[in-house]
Amino acid sequence: MTNQSAPQLKSSYDAVIVGSGHNGLVAAAYLAKAGRSVLVLEQNDYIGGATASQQLFPDYDAWISRYAYLISLLPRQIVDELGLQFTTRRRQIASFTPYSDSNGNSNGLVISNIDEQRSRDSMFELSGNHQEWAGFQRLQELEKSIAEVVWPSLLEPLKSRADFRRSLQSDQQREAWESFVERPLGEVVERVVQNDLVRGLVFTDAKIGVFTYPLDPSLIQNRCFLYHVIGNGTGEWQVPVGGMRALVDSLVATCRAAGVEFLTQATAQHVELGDSYRMVTFQHQGRQLSAGARDVLINAGPRTFAKLMGTKWQPIATDEGSVVKVNMLLRRLPKLKATGLSLEEAFCGSFHIDEGYGQMQQSFAKAESRQIPDPIPCEMYCHTLTDPSILSPELQRAGHHTLTLFALDMPYRLFADNHDERREQVKRLLLDGLERVCAESFVDCLARDASGNLCLEIKTPQDLEREIGLDLGNIFHSSLSWFFTDEPDAVGTWGVETEFSRVYRAGSSALRGGAVSGIPGRNAAMCILSKE
Repeated sequence: MTNQSAPQLKSSYDAVIVGSGHNGLVAAAYLAKAGRSVLVLEQNDYIGGATASQQLFPDYDAWISRYAYLISLLPRQIVDELGLQFTTRRRQIASFTPYSDSNGNSNGLVISNIDEQRSRDSMFELSGNHQEWAGFQRLQELEKSIAEVVWPSLLEPLKSRADFRRSLQSDQQREAWESFVERPLGEVVERVVQNDLVRGLVFTDAKIGVFTYPLDPSLIQNRCFLYHVIGNGTGEWQVPVGGMRALVDSLVATCRAAGVEFLTQATAQHVELGDSYRMVTFQHQGRQLSAGARDVLINAGPRTFAKLMGTKWQPIATDEGSVVKVNMLLRRLPKLKATGLSLEEAFCGSFHIDEGYGQMQQSFAKAESRQIPDPIPCEMYCHTLTDPSILSPELQRAGHHTLTLFALDMPYRLFADNHDERREQVKRLLLDGLERVCAESFVDCLARDASGNLCLEIKTPQDLEREIGLDLGNIFHSSLSWFFTDEPDAVGTWGVETEFSRVYRAGSSALRGGAVSGIPGRNAAMCILSKE
């Protein structure tokens, strides 16, 4: 360290990691446990990046993950190898989708994680036939087939597309490959299921965070879909016990025990390359400091990477983020118009609103022309029905709950002009959608702070970019990659290497990055350790 303002830090390390998000923490833990000296630089005054939990509403002891939410892609192997004290719980309900039947009565489609007959009966009530359930099951079988092929490869060096094709062993795997990798996702959805609501239920996994439609030739919808359905070979999204901060706390504890050093409020500015070292320059407490490193791992978006390395950031069309996230604290869950189910069934899983297949194609077209869709497709879930521990005992006893909502077809471009006005308009439309499915006022069920303000926080793509450096508001950092490479020279690499010697992408913008996975962090560490 070239300055006395941080005397506990050394002048050089085996590795300097820029960014303390979960991927950076995973990389730091692996390297430190292997005996490497590691420094993690974080520009914020807290550790955890997008996976940090915060007390969003100061009058309430509720710790909510502001940006991330559920767990699907975090491999059990990482948890076991690092000895993390971190667990997840299964949601009893996968999803609930309210609808009106042909007589105008309010009803809802329930997909259970534990009771297949409940799901089958609910699907029959919606469609009036058994073929729809058979088609839905067929899609799930295809998803399982592709997961069996893809999931084990994510913690290994990259394979080529041809390698994967040669490894396909059954007609079902080959059909899954063609459906999810080679052809637009909308084709298999439209071929296998016929009900518009069911098609929409399936296709939402292809849209969360990206701006796309069923027959998009870029196939970004396919890649997004795969990230949502292959996790741990099942694709089931589970609830982190203690919220996302439990993951961060466990990773930080593991890092500290292994000797990792952290410096917060340290903004990295430049990485200088030398013959046998890299020098990372950063700002801390108004001073410019620097630390030498044999390896530099950058757990940040492509724009930050380009700035640090002195190159030009050149985003492509599919880099554009498309999400609005809403965090809410409720006094109690609202009563619904749909009958024949408990509130736990409705809110425990993913609660889908205005996400019909046709509706979402209309909302995409609206947003593409920079018009706010009305209605706005969205989905939400209640963390506290599965894990109430993010609330204080007092709030639990009083019946409080959290809701996390993601709105689709909310691209960065939509908020380029009149940002604050448009954000308020989107908030009103989302609340309108919630009011429509409730049998009482949804707003009246929201908690209020001491000043009478609703306990509701809304984040646009621009907010995500400004607050946590998600370029263009993309929750995956950049356009999602395939799980293979089409570049012959990249076969056998880890997907984290860059054009700069011993400088690595250790975050979501690495190949096979994206989502709360820890995969690029581990792969960056494995890349470094395999060279020793």
